[in-house]
Amino acid sequence: MAQQTWTAVDDYFNGLLVAEDDALLGAVADSTAADLPAHQVAPNQGKLLHLLARISGARSILEIGTLGGYSTIWLARALPADGQLVTLEADHRCAEVATANLTRAGLTDRVELRHGQALDTLPELAAEGRAPFDLVFIDADKPSNPAYLEWALRLTRPGSLIIGDNVVRDGAVTDPSSDDPRVQGVRTFTEQIAAHPRLTATALQTVGSKGYDGFVLALVTG
Repeated sequence: MAQQTWTAVDDYFNGLLVAEDDALLGAVADSTAADLPAHQVAPNQGKLLHLLARISGARSILEIGTLGGYSTIWLARALPADGQLVTLEADHRCAEVATANLTRAGLTDRVELRHGQALDTLPELAAEGRAPFDLVFIDADKPSNPAYLEWALRLTRPGSLIIGDNVVRDGAVTDPSSDDPRVQGVRTFTEQIAAHPRLTATALQTVGSKGYDGFVLALVTG
């Protein structure tokens, strides 16, 4: 009953407040057709990312984990005409689908997709002087979240936002004895944020069409 209600509420608000055009709908459809995991953010969560990027005045965005490019489209559309988004994707098939979806959305002028393991491509960004990024969205393999956070801190500035998705994991995040490396990765990630002198943060639980999960939002303060 709970999931049915959560989905109905999402449908109600999405119908009023979140307009998905052909590019967004096509990104989901083509990801499904390519048998990619259905792990993209929900429409209202995509709109939230879009609004956070606009509210923060982001001109440069880093996304770790592209999947089919759905969240990439939401984020890139928040950028000014001369803004830039770099998105990192390890899986070749995901990168192919995302490239086609971003092309259809007309965003190839402001999105650069780098194929490869993020822990290999993040040092490349640093070496190229691509920092600082105004917003970093971390939505990839959870065991690597602690390492992604360290790189996010190297590649941001005071005032930048760091967003970590899928941190609640149906409540499993509260279990310190979990043998799930994804849970342990999220726990370490969150504990690092809590202890870091350059970050102030909060976390929110979410329910909706994607089930029960949540995200961490951290502001780089120094």
